[in-house]
Amino acid sequence: MDQQFYEEVQEPVSPPGQYFNSSVICSYVFGFLEMAVPIDDSQTIPLLKDVFLPINPRFSSIMVRDQDGRMKWKRVQVKPEEHVKVPKFPECNSPELYDQYFGDYVTRILTERTPQNKPLWEIHIINNPTRNAAGTLIFKLHHALGDGYSLMGALLSCLQRNFGSSLIKTRMIVDDKTPLRSGYEGTVSMPFTLSHISLYIDNIKAIKSKLGVTINDVITGLIFYGIRLYMQEIDRMARKANSTCVVMLNTRNVRGYQSVKEMQKSKVKGLWGNKISFLQVPIPKLGQSKISNPLEFIWNARKQIKKKRRSFSVYLIGLLLDLEMKIRGPEAVAKIIYKTLRNSSVVISNLFGPMEQMTLANHPISGLYFTMTGGPENVDITIMSYVKVIRITLRTLKGFVDEQKFKFCIEKAYDVMFKAAMEISETPNKN
Repeated sequence: MDQQFYEEVQEPVSPPGQYFNSSVICSYVFGFLEMAVPIDDSQTIPLLKDVFLPINPRFSSIMVRDQDGRMKWKRVQVKPEEHVKVPKFPECNSPELYDQYFGDYVTRILTERTPQNKPLWEIHIINNPTRNAAGTLIFKLHHALGDGYSLMGALLSCLQRNFGSSLIKTRMIVDDKTPLRSGYEGTVSMPFTLSHISLYIDNIKAIKSKLGVTINDVITGLIFYGIRLYMQEIDRMARKANSTCVVMLNTRNVRGYQSVKEMQKSKVKGLWGNKISFLQVPIPKLGQSKISNPLEFIWNARKQIKKKRRSFSVYLIGLLLDLEMKIRGPEAVAKIIYKTLRNSSVVISNLFGPMEQMTLANHPISGLYFTMTGGPENVDITIMSYVKVIRITLRTLKGFVDEQKFKFCIEKAYDVMFKAAMEISETPNKN
């Protein structure tokens, strides 16, 4: 990496970077690489030094406050070995038991904070087989370093192709308590579990074509339907509860990921960092007569999101947060975001991944997914595509949400919607 580049990007911490690393919110993005072969961890340190660290100076920086009280990124000497964690699980011959060890380990690291006196990232190498992978590599990246787009873009740049009612709902209106929203305080430090659903992209595209919608519409609609099926399963009255989903959005005016070299060019340097906003979308109620047909959940999601996007609320939210930052500072903005998430029921974020199989240091990657931590919500749902599969990851509050039943309800929603869509002979006009 060119030393001149390092010097040029000694920069202030962005306002979102300060929101996400405050006393109120400490948020991380987790990227999971499922390997098709056992991991050769002898390559880890060279890869970190030669590939990962040069991607962006923030990976070699810590947050400091200057003499004027402003937060800035300060370059420090990085010792990669201090950021690499290799847990030792008890020896066994059962992938199912390793799945349990893996799940328990992930539950623990989801809630742990990284030291503030070191660059805000960790690599966890799980060199034990599970039912999905021969080994798993976990990237734990602080949200202050960048949003999901830039961080996952950085992660993907390390890989090689294998050519084989108000704008911010902060307060007055609070979602009802339901089987997915406890209303508890202090859930940030409570344990969470991860579970996964894999769907074939071709099947999602088939639903999309039949209904005349987008892939995002299909995924959002089936998740909304699955949420209501779960609520009804646990508490029948909850199917009519007032529930809101916070949909996280990338506000960059670009399609696809840019290479790290492109991100570093002066004309597009603004692509790096936190370029996000959110929409608050009401989740349709099962008791509504208009929602008697499950496919209406997809059309309703499309209508709601298009309406909110066209209202410019996405950009106005960003402007209002920037104004609040200038007037009252990052802690005040962090409290607004915290209350917004706390008073809603579910947070959804999605990223498009590579359509070709990727490798890392000649290790074929069989699966790719991510999740987020640091907010007060009880349920995070993240979606990422990779090759021919869409992976839905459910991060749920342990002991409050029945993750297996929740997973089953979303899978059931998909099955019902796929069958209903395939029975349509002509694309309806629902725009």
